[in-house]
Amino acid sequence: MPLETVTEIKVKPEDIDELGHVNNKVYVSYLEKAREHWYSEAGLPFAVMKKRNLGTVVLKLDVFFKKEARLGDILNVITRPVRLGTKSFVLEQIIFNEANEAITEATITNVMFDTTVRKSTTVADEIARHFPK
Repeated sequence: MPLETVTEIKVKPEDIDELGHVNNKVYVSYLEKAREHWYSEAGLPFAVMKKRNLGTVVLKLDVFFKKEARLGDILNVITRPVRLGTKSFVLEQIIFNEANEAITEATITNVMFDTTVRKSTTVADEIARHFPK
C-alpha cells in the first residue's frame, strides 16, 4: 500500500508577507519539510541519504495556490506517492487548513541523485517500495 504521511505546520510571523498571509515562497518550504518527513517515514531520512551519498533533486514543481493561510493557522500537509520511474518519482502534496479545506496543491517530480558523481541514479528501494504498483 502506498505510504501517505501527514505533516503538521504552524504558520509563524516570519512566514507572513506584506499582504498579511503566507508568502508563496514559504509554501515551497512547507512542502519540502513535508517531503523530508515522508522520506523519513519511508525509511530513508536525509541523514541516511547523506551517508549513502544520495539525495533528491526537484526536477519540476507545480503548485496551485487555492486559498490563503494566515498567522497562527495550523496546516496539515498530505504527501503521497503517485508515479515511479527508474531514476525519478512523483509525489503529490496537498496542504489543508484547520477547516479541512485544500488551500494548496502541488505535484513534485524528483530525481534520485548520487552526490559523489553528481548524476541521477536509480531510485532507492526504501522510496520505490512505497509507490502504487
